[in-house]
Amino acid sequence: MSMKLMWEIRAFCTVVEKRSFIHAARMLGRSPSAVTRAIQFLEDAIGAELILRTQKQFTLTTAGETYYASAKHLLETQAEAEDQLAELSNSPQGWVRLSAPEILSLGFLPKVVAQFSRDYPNVSVDIHFSDKSIDPIQEKLDFAIRGAFPQSSELIGYPLWNYRRYMYASPDYIERMGAPAEPEELAGHDIIMHSAPRILRDWHFVSDERNVRYQVQPRFRFTSGIATFQAALEGAGIVRLASWLAEPSVAAGTLRRVCTAYRLTSSKELDPSIHAVYGTSRMAKGARLFLEYVKKRGMEIPDERITSSLSR
Repeated sequence: MSMKLMWEIRAFCTVVEKRSFIHAARMLGRSPSAVTRAIQFLEDAIGAELILRTQKQFTLTTAGETYYASAKHLLETQAEAEDQLAELSNSPQGWVRLSAPEILSLGFLPKVVAQFSRDYPNVSVDIHFSDKSIDPIQEKLDFAIRGAFPQSSELIGYPLWNYRRYMYASPDYIERMGAPAEPEELAGHDIIMHSAPRILRDWHFVSDERNVRYQVQPRFRFTSGIATFQAALEGAGIVRLASWLAEPSVAAGTLRRVCTAYRLTSSKELDPSIHAVYGTSRMAKGARLFLEYVKKRGMEIPDERITSSLSR
C-alpha cells in the first residue's frame, strides 16, 4: 500500500465511515468532486473497483471491504506515529478556537484560560460565547462545548462531565412568595426559563419517594443563560440551574434551593451532561490540550454538583 496515496486512502476511509461522499467531503474540508476524484484515482492506482455507487445506493465491493481494513490500519498507524512525534516536539503554539454557552463565561472558562495560559504561553485562545448551537465545521472551530450530544453524523461528541440540576430562588423571593416543597406547588410561583428551542416545558422531577412530570408555565423567558441566572439572583422568581453554577451562590447566601427533595433529569431519569463537539478526530495538539483542561476543571468541581464517571 503506497504512502504516496495517503490523501486518497484517507478520503476512501472517510467515505466508507460516513457512507456519503458529501458528508465525507465536509469532514475533510474538500469538495464532493475532489473526494470523488480521489476515490477514482485510488481505484485506478490499485486496479480494482472499491465502491459501487448510484444516486440512491452505496455498496462496498469485496475488494473494497478487504482494502478498507488494511487502509484503516495504515491511517491509525500513521496517526500514532504523528502523535509520538508531536509529543517529542516543542510546546504547542497558535490559536485554539471554540464556542461555549454564555453561562460558562461566569468564572468557569476564564479560570481554565488563566491556568492554561500559564502552562502554555505560546497558545492563544479565542472563545465565542453563545447560547445558540454553533456548528464547529461551518464556523471553522476546533470544537464547540454543548449541553447535548451531537445529532449530526458529521460531528464527533466527546463527553466531558455529568452534573445535576435543581430549583433555586433568592432569599428575597422566598420571603415574599414562600418556598415550594413539591413540584405541583410551582403553579403559584413565577418561573424563570431559558427560551432556547431545545428547552422543553415538561420538566422531570426525581426524588427518593416519587417521580413527577410537570409542565412549566414560565412568567419570564430569556435567550441568555446569564440573564436567567441573574434574574433569579435579583429575586424575579424560581429557576432551574446546574448545581455547579448555583451552589457557590447558595454558599454565599444569595440563592436557596427549593423543592429540595428533587433533582431534575431527562425523561429517562438521566442527569444532564456537557460535551465537546468537533468535526475531525485529528484535533490540533493545542486544542486537544485545552479540551483536557476544560474536562479536568469540570471534574474537579466538588461534591454532588458533578457526578462524572465518563471516560473517552
